[in-house]
Amino acid sequence: MGSLKLGAFFFGGVEMSDAGSGPPNPMDRRYDNEACWDGTAKYINSAIVADRLGYDSFWTTEHHFQYEGYEVIPNGLLISAWIAAHTRQIRVGAMFNVVPQWHPLRLAEDFATLHNLSGGRGILGVGRGTVPREILHLNHDHISIGSLDNPEQAADDVRNREFFEEAMDVVRMSLTQERFSYTGKYFQFPMPGIPDRGATVTELTLVPRPRHPFEIWQAVTSPPTVEYVPVVDHGAVFWNQHPTFIKRMWDRYGELHAQHHGSTLAPGDKRMLVVAVRIEDTHEAAIASARNGHDEFWKFLGPYGWSRGYMGEDGKPVKPGLIPTLDQSIENRTLLVGTPEEVAEGVQSFRDLLGVENLTIFPHMLGDTYAKADEQMERFITEVVPLVH
Repeated sequence: MGSLKLGAFFFGGVEMSDAGSGPPNPMDRRYDNEACWDGTAKYINSAIVADRLGYDSFWTTEHHFQYEGYEVIPNGLLISAWIAAHTRQIRVGAMFNVVPQWHPLRLAEDFATLHNLSGGRGILGVGRGTVPREILHLNHDHISIGSLDNPEQAADDVRNREFFEEAMDVVRMSLTQERFSYTGKYFQFPMPGIPDRGATVTELTLVPRPRHPFEIWQAVTSPPTVEYVPVVDHGAVFWNQHPTFIKRMWDRYGELHAQHHGSTLAPGDKRMLVVAVRIEDTHEAAIASARNGHDEFWKFLGPYGWSRGYMGEDGKPVKPGLIPTLDQSIENRTLLVGTPEEVAEGVQSFRDLLGVENLTIFPHMLGDTYAKADEQMERFITEVVPLVH
């Protein structure tokens, strides 16, 4: 089994003094511009800390219009370019660039620029989205997302998947080919009949394209996605799911990748596990330290259906809409809580089950101070990793 490649993933939110399961209602919070920018500045500083500590990668999200303060960084590529300029070796990416919120050619151009400016340290993370409030205001095709709180959930999810897959065809083609053209249901490049200097445009060339090899990683939370991702050779990112469900999709990814690309992957290749962590000197202190941030996380994301990867008492996925307790999250191993030895035992169990080599931790529970997250990154790499083999 190979050595761990460690990443750190932050939502990039505002520090909160009232995080927890009770009031206020998330939509009742309204942080001003200065508070949101304070979160951004501290997030950037945490990336610099991660670089100093020796982390391999640092990840943000891409979210918009969140005055309630959970995720206040709308452009992970732009922020990542700034981080790259202030760090030495860490790779930078987003979990995830929400592809239906981008024109695919602009996404490709901006990523190529980041990747080249950083000397090849950019990672292209892509996903289909979470929040209808965001996605519907950032595309012109009325593409939404099959969120649990969306009454047109099923139909919108089908259209979103179609749009996403076409857009990614365009992104991959434009990043890797000197000349390209594309015709699909949603996109046609170039548009027909465009005159240019006495000729008609029949193909396009993306400028710039990456000057270094690059990776594409995609969120995998459902069977249809795991059937797609290995075929197009994206890396697969798994989070917030019971290990039993991850194992099925993890292995299925390997089978399909071998079928379509002609070689067998090592157990940990091209797959990444994301897990939240909370490390304290005692188990009891870790439980107390994790509770408010955990409960705030699910107060925010539970209504969107994010707990659908949890296992119920019958061994099947729970119905969407569950707001997990801290005990349920610990039981589902989406959160590793305890002493360094206990957290290392949890990491080792994933290594043994999946062969995990790409491991990204989520050390910044919602509402935490960034100083706490920086401490967690340091404790993980200095106190937990040496106990894992």
